[in-house]
Amino acid sequence: MEVKDCMTKNVCCCTPEMNVADVAKLMCNNHVGCIPVCDDNNCVVGVLTDRDVILRTISCDKDAKTTPVSEVMTCGVCSCSPDTTVEEATKLMSDFQVRRIPVCDQNNKIVGILTLGDLSHNDHKVGEKEICNTLGNICNCNNNPQNAE
Repeated sequence: MEVKDCMTKNVCCCTPEMNVADVAKLMCNNHVGCIPVCDDNNCVVGVLTDRDVILRTISCDKDAKTTPVSEVMTCGVCSCSPDTTVEEATKLMSDFQVRRIPVCDQNNKIVGILTLGDLSHNDHKVGEKEICNTLGNICNCNNNPQNAE
């Protein structure tokens, strides 16, 4: 199965110039914890996560209404293409310990996002074991000596 078969296609995006408060409202209104940050050509330049809002804005006493997303977003984001296999995508998610991965075309333009939720909604195609292994790797649970069998 390929990523295009289970990804979320209608992705809410923001620009680096938007302020953190407005993007946090987008997250709330769209019930998401991550918004891809795209340039004027709709190319991914980063992501803003709910964790970025808390750890890089609120906990640093930055004003969310005046702080641009570019100051607190996660850069160097890994992405995949719509034709990437789900197995390859879950390996990327595991390796980079991320719960969401932007899906971009050959020109780095956003065309979707693949989330753990997308995988779980397609568990009959992806496989429960694959999803559980990916989640364990993301949480680094598989490297925890307390979880050794």
